[in-house]
Amino acid sequence: MEFYEASPRHDLTYSDVFLVPSRSSVGSRLRVSLAPRDGTGATIPIVSANMNSVTGPRLAASLARRGGLGVLPQDLHLQDLDAAIRWVKSQPVAFDTPLALGPERTVAEALRRLPPVDGHGILVHDQHDVFLGFIPAARLGTALPDARLGDLLHGRLASIDADDVTDPRAAFDLMVAADIEFAPVLRHGEVVGTLSRKSAMRSTLYQAALDGNGRLRVAAALGINGDIEGRARALAAAGVDVLVLDTAHGHQDAMIDAIKAVAGLGLSLPIVAGNVVTRAGVVDLVNAGATIVKVGVGPGAMCTTRMMTAVGRPQFSAVLETADAAGDLGAHVWADGGVRYPRDVALALAAGAASVMIGSWFAGTIEAPGTLEMDAAGRLFKENWGMASTKAVHDRFDRLDAYERARKELFAEGISSSKIYLDPLRPSVEDLLDMITSGVRSSLSYAGASTLEEFHEKALVGIQSAAGYEEGKALPVSW
Repeated sequence: MEFYEASPRHDLTYSDVFLVPSRSSVGSRLRVSLAPRDGTGATIPIVSANMNSVTGPRLAASLARRGGLGVLPQDLHLQDLDAAIRWVKSQPVAFDTPLALGPERTVAEALRRLPPVDGHGILVHDQHDVFLGFIPAARLGTALPDARLGDLLHGRLASIDADDVTDPRAAFDLMVAADIEFAPVLRHGEVVGTLSRKSAMRSTLYQAALDGNGRLRVAAALGINGDIEGRARALAAAGVDVLVLDTAHGHQDAMIDAIKAVAGLGLSLPIVAGNVVTRAGVVDLVNAGATIVKVGVGPGAMCTTRMMTAVGRPQFSAVLETADAAGDLGAHVWADGGVRYPRDVALALAAGAASVMIGSWFAGTIEAPGTLEMDAAGRLFKENWGMASTKAVHDRFDRLDAYERARKELFAEGISSSKIYLDPLRPSVEDLLDMITSGVRSSLSYAGASTLEEFHEKALVGIQSAAGYEEGKALPVSW
C-alpha cells in the first residue's frame, strides 16, 4: 500500500482515508479472490466478533457456509460452548439450516425469531420431530398473532428432493421452474435443510469454509485467566478450528503467558490473540506463539474505552503498523472494530489485514442471538451490548456470589443496551455479506488486484478532510 501524494502526520481512522483508482486489467469483480490465506481456512475475509449479542451457533454456521468465520464468545459456559461447536459441525453445507417450531407455537412467537420476509420460512415439527409442513415467512405477516402455526398448515406445499439437487445452479433452476422462493429439502422423507432461490444462487458465488472432514468451520474464544490449557483442550476435542485468546488489553504478561501455554499444547490450531494496536504488541504476541493478532482498542460501536480511559488508537493507522510488523514475522492480523460501511472493510484489507472482524453490524440480523423486538414505530430490532458492559459482566460472572459480582460490575465499561435495527432490505447476515463482498471485490478491481495480497501491494490511499468524507455519501433526499 502507498499513500497518494501526501503522507500522514497523525494517526488516521477509516473515515480519514480513501482509495484512489488505478489502471486495472481485472475485467470483472467476480474474477478476484477474497481468500485471506491466514491459515484459518476461510474463503472470504470476514470474521464475526466474539460478542454474546453477535455470534451464536446459527450465525456462525451461516457465515461459514459463505466462507467466513464465526467466533463463539468466551462467556458461554464450557458445556454450552462444546454443544455450540458440535451443533455448527452438524449443520448442512449445501443447504440452509432449518428453523423449526412446534405446531402449538403462535405466530407472535414465530415473529420473534423470523420477520415476514421473502426467501425464509418456518418448518413445523411435532413433538416427535416429525415434519408436518412449513409456513413461508411472508405468511406470518398476514396471520393473527395468536394463531397457532399448526392451524396455518393447509395442503401440501412444494418441497425439494435432495437427490435432485446435483449442484447449486441446478437447484436454482429447479426452484425457478417450480415457481417457488423457499422450500424444505427432504431426503427419504427427512428434512436435511432448506433452500431459497437466493441461497442457491449464493452457493454458486461463495465457497464454504470447510474443515478436513467437509464440515463447516468455527472458531471459539477463551479468556486469559483460569484453566486455559484445559479449556483449549476441551474446545479442540469438540472440533473447533481456530482458538481466539481475547482480552481488552492484549499487550500484557498474562496474555503472553496464556499464548505460550496454549501453543505448548501442540493442538495444531491457529492461535489468534489480542487486542493490540502497536508493532511492539504484535512482536511480543507472535513471539509467544500467536499466528494471528487481533488489532483494535476502542473503535467498536459498543465500546467506551477511549472516552473512559483515553486509551486506544485510530484504527486505520493501527492496522497499517501492526500488519507490517506481522508480515515481517510471517504472521497475520485481524482488524477488529470500527467498521460501518463496506468501504471500511476494503480499507482495512488495503492496510494489510488478513480479515476484518465485524460486531454490531451483524447484531441486527435474523441469525444473530436474541429475539426480534418492535419499537413504537413498528421497526424491528435486536438488543446489542458491549462485552465490557455491566450486562456482559453480570452474565460472565453469574456463578460468583453477589458481592464479588457487584465488585466486578462496579468497574464495567461499554454500552449495556443498544437497539440494532434490522435493515428491511438486508435482514440476514448473508444479505450483509453480499453487500460487503460486492464492495470489496469492486475495490480490488479498481486497484488492479486479483487477490488480497495484490490489493495490499497495489492499493493507493489518499487522505481526506471531513468534507471529503461527507461528499462521498449518497443523498437520501433530493437537494
